This record gives sequence, C-alpha cells and structure tokens, in this order.
Amino acid sequence: MPVKDTAPFLKECIDSIISQSYSNWELLAINDHSSDDSLTILEAYAKNDQRIKVYNNSGKGIVDALQMAYKHAKGDYITRMDSDDINALDKYETMQEQLLKAGKGSLALGQVKYFSANGVGDGYQKYEAWLNGPIEQGNCFSEVYKECVIPSPCWMLHKEDLEQIGGISTDLIPEDYDLCFRMYKAGLTCIPSSKVLLHWRDSLNRTSRTNDDYTEDTMLTLKCHYFLEIDYNNDKSLVLWGAGKRGKSIAKYLIERDISFTWVCNNEKKIGHDIYGVILRSVNELIEINDKQIIVTVANSEERKVIRTQCQVEEWETYFFC
Repeated sequence: MPVKDTAPFLKECIDSIISQSYSNWELLAINDHSSDDSLTILEAYAKNDQRIKVYNNSGKGIVDALQMAYKHAKGDYITRMDSDDINALDKYETMQEQLLKAGKGSLALGQVKYFSANGVGDGYQKYEAWLNGPIEQGNCFSEVYKECVIPSPCWMLHKEDLEQIGGISTDLIPEDYDLCFRMYKAGLTCIPSSKVLLHWRDSLNRTSRTNDDYTEDTMLTLKCHYFLEIDYNNDKSLVLWGAGKRGKSIAKYLIERDISFTWVCNNEKKIGHDIYGVILRSVNELIEINDKQIIVTVANSEERKVIRTQCQVEEWETYFFC
C-alpha cells in the first residue's frame, strides 16, 4: 500500500484491513515522503499489530513504492490497496477462496462502489457501472483498450502468477493500466464476481486527477504500445477509424514506428485530405479491405454504438480505443 499525504483517510482504510474476516495477512505500507501525519499514523498501527510493516520509500513516487513493497512481500497471494479507500470486511476471505477454488492462472476480482464527501459525479457513476459489468461476467479484458478494466485496489493473484508477468509494477505508466495489460497478455482468467469488495474514494486530490502519469495521452501511448505487442497482426490490414484528437495521436504513434495503416472517417470535410502524409478515406471503403484489424477512436458515444453494431454484423476484428 503506497501512502502519500492521506492522513485524513488513513485510519479508516487500515481499520478496514484489521477488521477483515480473514486474519492471516501482512500489510506492507510504504510512506512516499508524506508531508502530513501519515507516517505517524502508520507507525502507531505497526506498533500495535505485528502484521503491519512500514517502510519509507527509498525512491520517489508510486511505482518505486509498489516495487519496494513487493520486494518485502512474503505471502502466497498478493493484492494492492490504496490508502484512502475502504475494504469490504470479507474482501480478502472472498478473494482467497476464489483463487483456491480456481487455481493458478486465475485473477480474483471484486466490484467497486465509488463514494465521496461531495457526492459522486455522473462520469464516475458511469465508469463504476461500466467497470462492474465485465467484473460480474468475468470478461474484463473484452474492452481492455477502452479503459483500465481491473480496479487497482480490488484484485488478488497467486504470487507465482504475479512473478511470471513481471511483478506488481514495471516502469511503464500508468502503473495500474500497465499491470492490467500484462494480466491480459498472460491470458489470466478473470473470476466473475457479483460482490462489492471495495469502496473507492473520489476526492479532488486523488492521484488519477492530479498526476501527469494519468493523462489521456499517457494512457493512449500505453494502449498503442500493448496493442502492437499483443494483438497487432502484421499479416492483416490495419485500419484506423476516426480522425479526431485521439485518432490523430494514434496515427502519429503508428507513423513514428513505420506501421502502415488505412485511415478512415465519416467526416466529409476531412475525407480526401492529407494528414501526416496519409490520405483520409471514407468508411464506405472499408468493405473493400479484406482481412483487417480496426482501431476505433470515435469520440461520440452514439456513433460508437452504430459502429459496434456494424462491426459485429460484419464480423470485423475491432478494438475500441474509446
């Protein structure tokens, strides 16, 4: 559990760990140069409970903190916690039982519930509903290129499986989305879950809101990196659908790496124009391209529904980056 300046929420978080129905756990809390009372709170808990170990981050930032914690981990099962969130009291028992039953190569998950002192905005409510849907069905990786489909504080793995995919964190960012892609690449099986096991706090100081590592550009770069590594097939024709901001960013990424592609859109004002040395073509020409992979970047949600239906009917291999 990386900890940085979360003193107002830290006691509630740790209490939700201490009160777990499953008691054979260790908490590796890494103080990441906090300027508030976080370290004092951690040390007080560690003094009273030998299962809690506290270290000061020898590096800087969440990635270094996670890597440091992982070096000290002794358990057969690994999970992550954020220091401002709250666990359901049966979280660890539920996840461990899932892994014991499913065996290695499996990923235990739980549904999440956002909460906030100021109320949860519409965007986070929609994200919560979208995220919990695949978790309940156990098909989390079906839309892995849209958003991070694994909630970072609500998963558990056999340590051996985590070792095989490179540990809890690499140097790629955002670190939680990177881990998600490595889980996907390894072919881990998501265990369906209908239980809310994490209460996920939204606040103005949340890392995903304030840290430059969590911008749309960094996530898009990570998506492109793993698409080329996992799903891209050089023997097929790559198609980029959409010429908005996201589509242009992906086009630049592909051009810089000498990846050839056909670029299509349905905007009459852009069709026929040269962007970055590529001529925009009409989506009507897709039917002429055989054996293709399609990256969809269209921002409009209603248009995406139509595109999804068309691609399903035509049985086109499609990846939604939006």
